[in-house]
Amino acid sequence: MLDILKKAWKIPDLRRKIIFTLLMLVIFRIGANLPVPVVSQEKLLMMAGGAREGLLGFFSLMSGGAFERFTMFGLGISPYITSSIVMQLLQIAIPSLEALSREGEAGRRKIAQYSRYLTVVLALLQSTALSLTWFRSAFYEFNFFSVAIAVLSLTAGTAFLMYLGEKINEHGIGNGISLFIFAGIVAQLPMSAYAMVLRIMAGQVNILSLLVFLVVAVLIIMGVVLIQEGSRKIPVQYSKRVVGRKMYGGHSSHIPLKVNQTGVIPVIFAMSILMLPITIASFFPGSGYANWMDMHFKSSSVLYNVLYILLIVFFTYFYTSVTFNPEEIAENIKKSGGFIPGIRPGKPTETYITRTLNRLTIVGAIFLAIIASIPNIVFALSSLGIRFGGTSLLILVGVALETMKQVEAQMVMRHYKGFLR
Repeated sequence: MLDILKKAWKIPDLRRKIIFTLLMLVIFRIGANLPVPVVSQEKLLMMAGGAREGLLGFFSLMSGGAFERFTMFGLGISPYITSSIVMQLLQIAIPSLEALSREGEAGRRKIAQYSRYLTVVLALLQSTALSLTWFRSAFYEFNFFSVAIAVLSLTAGTAFLMYLGEKINEHGIGNGISLFIFAGIVAQLPMSAYAMVLRIMAGQVNILSLLVFLVVAVLIIMGVVLIQEGSRKIPVQYSKRVVGRKMYGGHSSHIPLKVNQTGVIPVIFAMSILMLPITIASFFPGSGYANWMDMHFKSSSVLYNVLYILLIVFFTYFYTSVTFNPEEIAENIKKSGGFIPGIRPGKPTETYITRTLNRLTIVGAIFLAIIASIPNIVFALSSLGIRFGGTSLLILVGVALETMKQVEAQMVMRHYKGFLR
């Protein structure tokens, strides 16, 4: 792999893409450490523990810790992700958007423009709500002027990150938005490792427990790679046809159905729903509702994890049905003169694809549920004090694999052997 990277670095255009991507990530990390001027960092330090819980902890994860420090990139690209998901769902519900998505490149650009507008609106709403509630006590002086500066700073930071992400897509390597999340998670690893070393030196952590933790983490990563890359290939045979004096068709292909069609989206949806009541409870400390939530709805509780698993399974099926259309696939195969061996074209093909997809989806759903819940169980049973999320591992491994594939594709174009076997 190192030899391939050396060869990639020697290719001028590929080297420029790598350097451009790295520069964008450096800008991201600089912005993630630029505090909003109207907020007291001393007060934020006292609030940091609570900012790692609930939906706020999810925001902190997605922003690489910038959220709990209330920096310019405090909201990260969460509004953009939410906007993209909403636009995908609206394409199913609104016929005009669905028609627009089928108009080719021009239609996709229009939908992307709508997503940007919605991102700004969501960033304004989220930054306003957070400034008026959770971070209210962190301001030097809480007044209209201070809140306005904070809201505009956070919204501008999200818009700028969205712009940088699109520039990476155009001129760099990998998906810009995914790389920002990846870089944010990786940036928190050194501090976690340093904190672990201090706990070991202080005798607060058992070495055996640390070894168990490392083994579990490696097994989870292996499972993520196995399922993320796993797919069922449905063979498709195309019949021969004569057009004029030439014969076309007669070749075979396949439909790749991934075991995990949805990626990490079901986990994000489930986490957002479950963390919402916990976050609301944090706004009313000392109340009966907050005390009940603190006792019975923690991430280590049985109730929380059961609901977590059920929601992940539900959203896996839901999002798969939204993003994958067996009827359209079957119709395209029929129009191209193709058929699945042993299956008649048309409705029988649709039924076969749907049945196969449902079987794969339950495997993917159970996989996501296990990966997401195992860290909570390990954290509850051990004394490590480490919070490593299944969502984080899914994002890290998924982005790394996708970026490696893009680099490999660039190398294959130049007749080099890639490092993905």
